[in-house]
Amino acid sequence: MNIFSLAPLSVAILFFAAALTFILLRFPRAQAVISFGAIAVTLALDISLLVAVWGREPQAVKLGGWNAPFGIVLVVDQLSALMLVVSLIVSLAVLIFATGQHLADEDDEVPISVYYPTYLLLIAGVSNAFLAGDLFNLYVGFEILLFASYVLMTMNASTPRIRAGVTYVVVSIVSSMLFLIAIAFVYASVGTVNMADLALKLGTLPEGTRMQLHLMLLIAFGIKAAVFPLSLWLPDSYPTAPAPVTAVFAGLLTKVGVYSIIRTETLLFPGGHLNTLLSIVAILTLFVGILGALAQKDIKRLLSFTLISHIGYMIWGIALNTEAGLTTVVFYIAHHIVIQTALFMVVGLIERRAGTTNTDCLGGLMAISPTLAVLYFVPALNLGGIPPFSGFIGKIGLLQASANVGTWQAYTMAGVGVFVSLLTLIALLRVWNKAFWRPAEQANNPVDALVEAEASSNPAEYARKPIPRSMKFSTIGLVSVSVAITLLAAPLYNLADHASDNLFEPDRYVHAVFGDNASTIEQYWAENGGK
Repeated sequence: MNIFSLAPLSVAILFFAAALTFILLRFPRAQAVISFGAIAVTLALDISLLVAVWGREPQAVKLGGWNAPFGIVLVVDQLSALMLVVSLIVSLAVLIFATGQHLADEDDEVPISVYYPTYLLLIAGVSNAFLAGDLFNLYVGFEILLFASYVLMTMNASTPRIRAGVTYVVVSIVSSMLFLIAIAFVYASVGTVNMADLALKLGTLPEGTRMQLHLMLLIAFGIKAAVFPLSLWLPDSYPTAPAPVTAVFAGLLTKVGVYSIIRTETLLFPGGHLNTLLSIVAILTLFVGILGALAQKDIKRLLSFTLISHIGYMIWGIALNTEAGLTTVVFYIAHHIVIQTALFMVVGLIERRAGTTNTDCLGGLMAISPTLAVLYFVPALNLGGIPPFSGFIGKIGLLQASANVGTWQAYTMAGVGVFVSLLTLIALLRVWNKAFWRPAEQANNPVDALVEAEASSNPAEYARKPIPRSMKFSTIGLVSVSVAITLLAAPLYNLADHASDNLFEPDRYVHAVFGDNASTIEQYWAENGGK
């Protein structure tokens, strides 16, 4: 059996498990077994897909036997397979973290019986988005993960979470409406939403129409990716959610937007027509994000701003419009998903141990928990780009790619990128100095006016609690994965290079979807002006 024919199971298993866990709402232990089993089986399948596609051209699966462009097509290439594997790894770690938190607390802060089916739906939506071979199926993937994220974000129904949830919902609905309108315009223009078909037909449109469609898709995906100035919603939304929810949101959701931008720029509208605009967006996202991080006292808000800032590194690589730049972007996305998730999980441990994430009220954690200090220090150095970690490798790749391009935009992005890397390190090490290094007696009284006001709105989050082993071990595991990315940087970079090679040859994607129907493909290329 062809392993690629099993690709739909990457989504179907998670959907089936979500339905089953919803039926078993009164049996949380059964839900846990089903959830862990579904994610583990799906992860094994995704790893098999990644190994099978490692050095090959894209592979397409036609659902229901309907040929493209009329039927639903799922496409597996190095980029989508790598995103599936990394997303399932962090999802498994976060699920262990969340289950350990619930079992230790035995309260209703995270209603775990609702968490399991909703969480599985979220991962199913993410997986569907990575495999989607048409714009409407991509839209469906976004809507599934957004619906699940609404529920996860507002769990416990506290006032701050409801307020943040409303903002998140409004922004998400606006971006979804823009995306749906863009899909309608695309279909009205060329009569298809299949991405391979669009790769052939969008080039036949007048330049003004093509530019309008291009900008509409970029704006919709830019909101989801949280690029500046479309990122103002994120720092007020993510920090209010429970620690396991914030961790998976920070790691995965914005990367689905970045993934969609990559497909837009390499498959639908190749040629780098908006490179200058993307360069400006990358510079502003890098700079504004890190300035926001430097102004924060709460660690979760600080990490939310660094999340925005580091999206700028990914847009930087896309804006270069070279294989070297895109290779680094693929590598950097995998690195950042793991690092950002691990850091938010560590902050969840800090919150449990110290009762707050306000750096003014933290101190002496090094003496109390040396393991926690190491768990924060390693990914913090990695995110800051200190050698020999994967963050340094990715940033060096972007600098080399910029030097090869040699334009003023490339050099400007390189300069800003180096400066932002330094500021990231300063912001993260300032947390280290206050929370871990300085003596506890030098910290402010943890019941000062600010924290007391925060605690009054959600007292459960500010109670000091012991750290369960499962929460600690899942965090150790994910930090270890981040170190493994450094140790395995060479093969991972090789995979990213294969992915970039396929992305810059959109005809390979087209041939994967349309198969051996050479006459049809030649006809489409002729309509597109030849290749």
